[in-house]
Amino acid sequence: MTQPDFSQRLHGIIPPVVTPLKPDFTVDESALRRVIRHLLDSGVHGLFLLGSTSEVVFMDAPARREVLRIAVDEVAGRVPLLAGVIDPTTDRVIAHARDALAAGVDGLVVTAPFYTRTSQAEIAEHFRAIRVAVDLPIMAYDIPVCVNVKLERSTLKQLRREGLIEGLKDSSGDDTNFRLLARECAEDPDFRLFTGSELMVDTAFLVGAHGCVPGLGNVDPAAYVALYDAAMREDWTEARRLQERLIRVFNIVFQGTPRTSAGASGVGGFKTALKLLGIIEHHHMHRPNLPLNDEETVRVAEILRAEGLLPAQERKLVPGV
Repeated sequence: MTQPDFSQRLHGIIPPVVTPLKPDFTVDESALRRVIRHLLDSGVHGLFLLGSTSEVVFMDAPARREVLRIAVDEVAGRVPLLAGVIDPTTDRVIAHARDALAAGVDGLVVTAPFYTRTSQAEIAEHFRAIRVAVDLPIMAYDIPVCVNVKLERSTLKQLRREGLIEGLKDSSGDDTNFRLLARECAEDPDFRLFTGSELMVDTAFLVGAHGCVPGLGNVDPAAYVALYDAAMREDWTEARRLQERLIRVFNIVFQGTPRTSAGASGVGGFKTALKLLGIIEHHHMHRPNLPLNDEETVRVAEILRAEGLLPAQERKLVPGV
């Protein structure tokens, strides 16, 4: 896929795909294929593999390659595939990027380096080195809560001027900065802006976003696709109605706290919901993160049932999930 084709195809709802695990903590291929089919059948416009929701930082290179192999085979070119190549150092990221290129994905998703502190100049050099080493389009990923440094607007615009990035996935939570970036990039329509927020999607589309990368999209992808469709026809009343419902569904991410960390509760909520929906068999998390327990699972089921995602008649829950 050429870079112009990449930009034109990159829009809409691109969920960050969860990584189902077997009890031995290896990738569950059959479950991952069911998750991907669930997303494609709901009309999503692309898939983001090996991101935060995928628990990528817990995965070694062979496990990452396995996820990519499965996804590329299952998708078979139907939608664009983005691969997160997330690691603390430039050379490790390049190694993951070469694996992603060999697997056959369409583009890369790259954060700033992390653990060691880096300047904006060093971040720019990080992106340059990756782009030179691997001939795939890059989406920048701004997630300061995880990498402890923000991709500043000036840095992003510099990377764009140099032809190093095709767009941004913004998970910074800084909606003011996102709006300013959209305004400043309005004359560059091929620069693709995606929000990583599940809760401000209607607003993001209103100010110029091209798409959304919602973790909750694993659970209810059809609702996010409907929200996108409403925004594209400028039916903001319907977009807001759908957003308000998704905010209620989003409460599944809080059911594991304070027993688990916020991140584990969030991804754990998605996995628990997928298990309740019959899409995955196990909702294990990568260690040391803990899965939701029986009591927390019941609360997730109640939220799904209230929003019509589970039948009104209570489904029997399996003890010890």
